[in-house]
Amino acid sequence: MKKVLFFALIALVLVSCDSDGRFLTSATGSIYECLVVCDDDVTEAVKTTMSEDLYGLPQLEHTFTVSHVPHAQFDNYLKATRNILQIDIDPRQYTKVKASTARNVWSKPQAYVRIKAPSKEAFDAYWEENGEAIREWFIREELSRQIRFYQADLNEDAVAVLKRSKYQMYIPSDYMLIQDTTLSELNTEVLWCCNNKGPMRKDIMIYTYPYTTQEQFDNEAIITMRNEVVSRLVSAQVPGSYMTTETKHIPPVSRPVSALNDTVGGFYGMETRGLWKIKDGESMGGPFVSLTRLDQVNGKVVHAEGFLFAPGQKKRNAIQQMTAILYSLKMPNEK
Repeated sequence: MKKVLFFALIALVLVSCDSDGRFLTSATGSIYECLVVCDDDVTEAVKTTMSEDLYGLPQLEHTFTVSHVPHAQFDNYLKATRNILQIDIDPRQYTKVKASTARNVWSKPQAYVRIKAPSKEAFDAYWEENGEAIREWFIREELSRQIRFYQADLNEDAVAVLKRSKYQMYIPSDYMLIQDTTLSELNTEVLWCCNNKGPMRKDIMIYTYPYTTQEQFDNEAIITMRNEVVSRLVSAQVPGSYMTTETKHIPPVSRPVSALNDTVGGFYGMETRGLWKIKDGESMGGPFVSLTRLDQVNGKVVHAEGFLFAPGQKKRNAIQQMTAILYSLKMPNEK
């Protein structure tokens, strides 16, 4: 795997003070939108990478909605955009490719990447090697922002349940606690919260079970355990129906991930994305994303998952917002 580094709705223009004392306007644009500032001859390659389809959705949706402007049109108004990727190619100024990242340059919150290159060929080679990592960095910036937003208004009942095992997760207050149970046949403890407000249903489920072997973090083992848990708890209106995982059309995929920020105590986890469906019942389904972590203190595997039911609607933003909730999970030895 390549190493992880891990326009538009206009927000109300507010003024905030950055940590260094600068006064910044509120960033403009919606989540998962990115403005690319570059010459036309490199636009297509950058757009292809940044707008690659997000895996695990039932319909095609781009990871980022990408807009493009040439340097001459990059004015003060556009500099307030929340995510900016700027590419400068100039053989008179640069002798090698150099990339840098920054936050809150012209607005807040803002993520900014600038790439300087002496030629289009040099940039193309760099982008081929690092384009996906740069996209990942922007994703993780969006996730971090969402976590900070959720931190301000939590479901205290769900937080208290997690505290019993010294876990921490920012479950928003608009998620209702609907189940806190133990599946004795699986030796598994389950916490289930649901947000059924508005046109879509969003569920967060956290369950823990004994850690016995490294193979429990393989894709097949994660999905097998997932099916065991959700099939017992989630059903539809038809008696005997149950939830399971779609494995044929868009098979679930797992990848190793790291903490969004510096975490004391170590971090090992697998992120899994795929589709769920109802078996022996109504034709229902949707995307899910999960984070499987190791609790070294208690010797447990902790599986946190978000699954979404939103027929006929765009799902990217909602599934990514639930992803942020999962990444707020902290183990007992982490700060």
